[in-house]
Amino acid sequence: MSETLEGLERKRKRLQEQLALVGDFHRGTVSAAYRKCGKKNCACAKPSHAGHVRYQWTTTTKGNRSLAKNLRLGAELEKASKEVANYHEFSRLVSELVEVNEKICELRPVTEIKDENELEALKKKQRRQFAKKRREN
Repeated sequence: MSETLEGLERKRKRLQEQLALVGDFHRGTVSAAYRKCGKKNCACAKPSHAGHVRYQWTTTTKGNRSLAKNLRLGAELEKASKEVANYHEFSRLVSELVEVNEKICELRPVTEIKDENELEALKKKQRRQFAKKRREN
C-alpha cells in the first residue's frame, strides 16, 4: 500500500507531538552488578552466593569516555530507570520521524521554474554555495 503525502504529514505531526511529551531523559543503561565485599564472615563469602548487588547507571560520552554512577535503591534508582526508558522512547520516535520525513521528501514534487532568468539566478547561487563548501573542506 502506497502512503499519501497528506497521510505522512499527519504521521509526522503525531510523532512530533509524541516527542514533546517524552520528558526528561538520559543516555545509557541502568544495571545491577554483583560483588563480594571480602569479609570472611559475610554471606557473600560462600561460593554459592552471587555477592552484594550494586545498581549503577553507565554511559559513554563523546570521545568514548565511560561514565558510571552508583544508584541507591529506591527513588534514585526509579528516577534513573525512568530517564533511561524515556531516552529509548525518544530515540525510537526520532528514528521513526526520520523515516517518515525521508518518505515525505521522496513524494514531494520538485518545484517547477518557468522563468529562464530565475533558473539562471538559481544555478549561479548554487554554484557559489557549493564552491564555498568545497573551499571549506
